[in-house]
Amino acid sequence: MRERRYSSTSPEHLAAALFDVAAESGLEGASVREVAKRAGVSIGAVQHHFSTKDEMFAFALRTLVDTLLTRLAEIDRGGDPAEDLFAAMSQLLPLDESRSREAHVRAAFAVRAATSPSLAEIRRTTLFTIRTGLSAVLIGIGTPEAETRAALLLATVDGLALEAIGSPDLYPAEYLEHALNVQIGMTLLGADVVPSSSIELAS
Repeated sequence: MRERRYSSTSPEHLAAALFDVAAESGLEGASVREVAKRAGVSIGAVQHHFSTKDEMFAFALRTLVDTLLTRLAEIDRGGDPAEDLFAAMSQLLPLDESRSREAHVRAAFAVRAATSPSLAEIRRTTLFTIRTGLSAVLIGIGTPEAETRAALLLATVDGLALEAIGSPDLYPAEYLEHALNVQIGMTLLGADVVPSSSIELAS
């Protein structure tokens, strides 16, 4: 009977509601009651899918990560490493309303992960996956210290995203794009095959 009662409420719908709350007020405001209210369902409907709040958070973070990694995998790589890196890393920056919302949610989960082993593991795996992809691009063109440079590029973009959502007036989209281009140019310095666009960025 209970199964039929909540059959129209999906975990994905609840995760979307949680994202709305987290984007506005962080995960501190994402109580079961508030998520249920935002999703337009009862508290019982939320508890039907998630026995604890941490379980709900973990599902939501995995959903967020899957969406991001799918976007990264679908990027059309044109053969220019600088352009490919820009296309990938720009997905992590708040360059429009959608990515800004996503950046707010990622930041909220990053804070929560400091005290949640399950969220920390999801975040660690995600960062490792992205960093591995960056390293592969850099290794492929003979970039010195490829893995370290990949880590630095990802950390820089993460930091820019955090600063931008905290002080949006100081980090408009045009500035973020310029900063990303400059950082990519620095990352590619010394590569065996450096595209012309990267040379211009580094000048």
